[in-house]
Amino acid sequence: MRLYNIITIIVMIVGITILCALGTWQVNRLYWKEALIAKVEQRTSLAPMEINNFLDRQMLEDNWPYSPVSAKGIYDHSKEVYFFTTSKTGRSGWNVHTPMLLDNGKYLIVNRGFVPYDMREPEKRIEGQVRGKQSITGFVRVPEKEVPNGWFPENNPEKRELYWRDYDVFVDLMGKDENREFIPFFVDVNDAPNPGGWPKGGTTIISFPNSHLQYAVTWYGLALALLGVGGFFLYSRRQKHD
Repeated sequence: MRLYNIITIIVMIVGITILCALGTWQVNRLYWKEALIAKVEQRTSLAPMEINNFLDRQMLEDNWPYSPVSAKGIYDHSKEVYFFTTSKTGRSGWNVHTPMLLDNGKYLIVNRGFVPYDMREPEKRIEGQVRGKQSITGFVRVPEKEVPNGWFPENNPEKRELYWRDYDVFVDLMGKDENREFIPFFVDVNDAPNPGGWPKGGTTIISFPNSHLQYAVTWYGLALALLGVGGFFLYSRRQKHD
């Protein structure tokens, strides 16, 4: 066998091995993603747990995302922070985040829901600035630990405008200087209506892209194609040599 053919076979083996390894990795990711989706679907179907009980029983972060919880407390509307977003109908605006003082003396960062871009200012939605003790139900959202991938604008704390949910910035803006102690996650409220209609809750989108099967088929297909092309090439050279 000529050296050229030996090199071709080695390259084929290495290439096919890498492609098959990538396909197998995607299969493993598929199983992981399906298990995650099933876990979240099961979790979101549970009855809401009172937030103090949740903190006592489920402090492991793995149990936080999308857990339904309930809480009672008093909003401090003077410390609102605005997270730029797009509504489920494609309208640009803000999710209004407000600290809520709980009975245990801690504060909870509550995403009260969406307001259109031109209704950011509280005086434009006075009825929704509810007073006194309020009861909420919603989903736990885990803080982002770093800037998400993509072209995200810089957060603008001076204007209380955020473009990614930096927990530390929320805490600073909502009263870190006042030595307030905050619960270590957010809660997105459900779609229970607010007086005056704004903010509109129920902004949580639970969606996990799952294209791992497609990727696995692609990698295995490329491995098969490499085997076919390489085999035909070697066969053609042998025929020519003969």
